[in-house]
Amino acid sequence: MSYTAIPDSVAQRASQSNNADAVYRKVTIRLITFLCLCYFAAYLDRINVGLAKLQMLNALQFSDTVYGLGAGLFFAGYILFEVPSNLILQKVGAKFWIARIMVTWGLLSGATAFVTTPTQFYVLRFLLGVAEAGFLPGVLLYLTQWYPDERRARIIALFMVGLPLSSMVGSPISGWIMSMFDGAHGFGGWQWLFVIEALPSIVLGVAIFMYLPNNIASARWLSAEEKALLSANLDKDAHAHKSHNLSAAFTDLKVWALGLIDLCVLLGLYGVSFWLPTILKDTGVRDPYTIGWLMAIPNALAVVGVLVWGASSDKMRERRWHIVLPFMLSAAAMFIFATGQHGTVMTVVLFSLINLGAAAAMPVVWALPSTFLKGSAAAAGIAFACSLANLGGFGSTYFIGWLRDTFHTQSAGIYGFGVCMLIGCLLALSYPKSLVNR
Repeated sequence: MSYTAIPDSVAQRASQSNNADAVYRKVTIRLITFLCLCYFAAYLDRINVGLAKLQMLNALQFSDTVYGLGAGLFFAGYILFEVPSNLILQKVGAKFWIARIMVTWGLLSGATAFVTTPTQFYVLRFLLGVAEAGFLPGVLLYLTQWYPDERRARIIALFMVGLPLSSMVGSPISGWIMSMFDGAHGFGGWQWLFVIEALPSIVLGVAIFMYLPNNIASARWLSAEEKALLSANLDKDAHAHKSHNLSAAFTDLKVWALGLIDLCVLLGLYGVSFWLPTILKDTGVRDPYTIGWLMAIPNALAVVGVLVWGASSDKMRERRWHIVLPFMLSAAAMFIFATGQHGTVMTVVLFSLINLGAAAAMPVVWALPSTFLKGSAAAAGIAFACSLANLGGFGSTYFIGWLRDTFHTQSAGIYGFGVCMLIGCLLALSYPKSLVNR
């Protein structure tokens, strides 16, 4: 029996590929696990106000409009300081700036426990947005300095899975804190919620400063050969088509389209995070602990969607339809929900589909900017797109709050969000196939 010898060049390429995979696994275990935990804590501090609302509004005599404006003002601060924060990060390094972000937002989130007036609530939510500005675009920029384009979607998915994980795990824990600690030492459960859930952000911020390397060269746990391999793979990316010009971050229509596409993602995600607890309460579920567990269902599906869909996009080297298909799923669920009143089970099912579609598209969306931007243009472009997107965060909180107080329904807002998801489909399809399919 004879065997066909494998050509040396083929064997060599296979060996190099296996070696590269091993190095990237090492980097991913070291960096992405850490950063995912940070995103988990960040998102928990951002959205725990949705569950706190179940007790907070009665305790402080706030209306839905006050809550919606306060929750939305987070995004005003976030939007205004997103680009400056990311440009500072590029200058001073990821380690110091991400650590600063986490510690300050932890302290401000904890301080929300002590608000007594709408003005105090508005100011703290705005400052929380200022403090957190730059975290997501900063990490996304940081990842472009480690992973080439072809590996980007699955890596962003592994990082961004911290968002639905935060709601999946955090919602039941938040409900438990509010139920078990309510009245302890004279404080409400909602107050204990803010204080206790601020602590992980502060601890992780200190850990970031101590352990996160600023770049490949400063990673002491990588050998010289591993650093050379990572740098060489980044150099292989086709830089000729990428803009280094800072002005491109604000004038390139692809950046604007990216921000508007992510705006659609946030309409879905924040509709679930900020308003599903209240909508579930409207269906007859009163206990915060039970609501927390029901909130875990849509987010468990989102965890699966983020990981599977991000990996699928990289494997197929396709981006546009990996955005369009989940958007269509979210839009359909929004239209069905907005048609009338639904019981608890149907509400959870429909919001699970909304959340699944929005979350699954998220890592694919954020794999796009590094395909046409680099350096300062990437830092500003990613941050500017995040700023545009977070207009959706403001809209999804304030507008629904106003509708509930004025018309005692949120259906018109949900219909509008569904239309936005369909517009997002058209924007995704507007990206040139040659640019996004790599």
